[in-house]
Amino acid sequence: MLRAALALALCATPALSEEVGEIGVDWVGNDIKIEAIADPDVEGVTCHIAYFDRGFIDRLSKGNWFEDPSNASIACRQTGPITVGDIDRSEGGEDVFRTSRSLVFKSLRVKRIWDEANQTLIYVSHAAELADGSAKVAISTVPLYGSDAED
Repeated sequence: MLRAALALALCATPALSEEVGEIGVDWVGNDIKIEAIADPDVEGVTCHIAYFDRGFIDRLSKGNWFEDPSNASIACRQTGPITVGDIDRSEGGEDVFRTSRSLVFKSLRVKRIWDEANQTLIYVSHAAELADGSAKVAISTVPLYGSDAED
């Protein structure tokens, strides 16, 4: 029973990211990080997320030690033949990626939504906060021309 639950939990784990770039923006160690995230359920689609990463000196001087800004930018593209697996086709979609942006209260998420009428995958990056929602949102779309999205 425990093995089955663990296997199910591992299957439901959002995609892993790979850092592909880092841009230094100031002398206090703040950087813009760029990560690549391959959609685990849609072969041939990769998203790139850019976000601000606070440096040690910035954290030390401004306080708020355990929290990073919610801002993020996203771009998703076809990077190979697209094969759509078993994805959530509901209006609310499903998480593709999630990472913490504070010790407990804030996370950065990428959600995938299927637009069946337009045969398009929509990827939305947003911050999720425990107490207050965030209006900081970015969106990218991948049209599915001639793919096997109906499978």
